Amino acid sequence: MRKLLNTLFVTSENAYLSLDGENVVASRDGQEAARYPLHMLSGILSFSYAGASPALMGACAKRGVSLAFCTPGGRFLARVGGEGGGNVLLRRSQYRAAGYEPDAVVLLRRAQYRAADDPGSCCPIERSMVFGKVYNARWSIERTRRDHALRVDEAALSAASDTLQSLLPSVAAEIELERLRGLEGKGAAAYFGVLDEMILNAKDCFFFRERSRRPPLDPFNALLSFAYSLLALDCAAALESVGLDAYVGFLHRDRPGRTSLALDLMEELRPCMADRFALTLVNNRVLRPEDFETSESGAVLLRDEARRVFLKHWQEKKQDTLTHPYLKEKLPWGLVPYVQALLLARCLRGDLDAYPPFLWK
Repeated sequence: MRKLLNTLFVTSENAYLSLDGENVVASRDGQEAARYPLHMLSGILSFSYAGASPALMGACAKRGVSLAFCTPGGRFLARVGGEGGGNVLLRRSQYRAAGYEPDAVVLLRRAQYRAADDPGSCCPIERSMVFGKVYNARWSIERTRRDHALRVDEAALSAASDTLQSLLPSVAAEIELERLRGLEGKGAAAYFGVLDEMILNAKDCFFFRERSRRPPLDPFNALLSFAYSLLALDCAAALESVGLDAYVGFLHRDRPGRTSLALDLMEELRPCMADRFALTLVNNRVLRPEDFETSESGAVLLRDEARRVFLKHWQEKKQDTLTHPYLKEKLPWGLVPYVQALLLARCLRGDLDAYPPFLWK
């Protein structure tokens, strides 16, 4: 259990939450493990199957304390008040026309919708996310240069790193959305241009020429697609758990059924969480060429057993710890999307002057 940003993260699978007077009590196997004053919390996020008592849920609802439940693997289950659903266009119309007194979640979502519709509010959030993406892409390259200097094209990696470094001041200063997206495209081109250099094993099978999706046309693109899908699910769960609408984005525009804000949030996390994970599976020979199959349509997919291996290592990766660059607190990788979602919510509510992106190093 961890308390971050006045939010209690319950990460023990068998922890049961209850209310004792004015305190939240976490118990395991009938024994009290920890307690926290309820008035000191703005939110509770539980990854436990054991759940919480009706008394605690009622108290949280009455006091405006966000209470959300996810599976131990990170899939969003429910929030006191529930998830809004997938028809974002209908729901935006509903919120604009609503004449009732909104609760805290509705207030947050209205702030989100206003920001998404206003280029002046949207651009600073986009700018932070793009800055984080370019920054993390550069440090992914720098890590490969540091760890495998004798096995890579040093000149190519150095040039790409320099390009990404030169883009950062421009991204930080940009105030026009379309030019910001253009800078993002330049950064992606520089990064993907050397991604193949970062693949170190079985190069006849694992290579990267260009991004292919729906379907992936080679084994490494198949790994990227699977990792991106899992990361998008984690980001959507994180956003819903803090009360944001995962379907209303800033970088990615509205489309019914698409979790646009989850795609936004994952942009800065792609290089350090998804891409590095795929590279690790290949470079450490966790997955091999025989773990893939090609369908009649040309799509390259993981075999069933390889998919289970992938998921096992993904869950293990989420348990690894790091020091969060903004909070300066140690936490598991699996909580990073949830912390970033909390920071984004605080930015939209006006509690933070700007959204602080996740800057990995």
